[in-house]
Amino acid sequence: LTLALVFCALHLPAQETDQPIVNPKAGAKFTAIPNAPKCFTIAVEKGDPTKGASVILARFAPHCAASYHWHTPAETVMVASGTLETQMKGDKPIVARSGDFVYLPSHHVHRATCNGTVPCMVFLTSDAAFDIHWVNDEGKEIPFEEAMKPTKTTAKLKQ
Repeated sequence: LTLALVFCALHLPAQETDQPIVNPKAGAKFTAIPNAPKCFTIAVEKGDPTKGASVILARFAPHCAASYHWHTPAETVMVASGTLETQMKGDKPIVARSGDFVYLPSHHVHRATCNGTVPCMVFLTSDAAFDIHWVNDEGKEIPFEEAMKPTKTTAKLKQ
């Protein structure tokens, strides 16, 4: 089951050319996206995530958790602010702070949680059209609605 993210065309800037871009954070128009927690919103900075490579500014509300999932494209993350706990399936959690870099290869199962009392702002880049595939604790692909239900893993994340 492929759960592709659908980005509203109204929120995609016309930045398909190879021109310089400056997007002040104050002008960013964040929007929720389907198949993602409501506490996770994005502003597209460059490209069209439905068609190819893109850069987005993502905001996780405090304590927002994206349970285990994977993406078809490779994903890079640069934390701009906040404390983002990331965990690759089978590894110990890693805490990433402002200026920290995380690389996630294609199909790599991972999760992320914004720790602390302030939102986490991160730049996310993908090298192809962006999608999201939610998985359960055993790694089996599941629908988004099931992924958002409390599990043993998410209960531990909130402690």
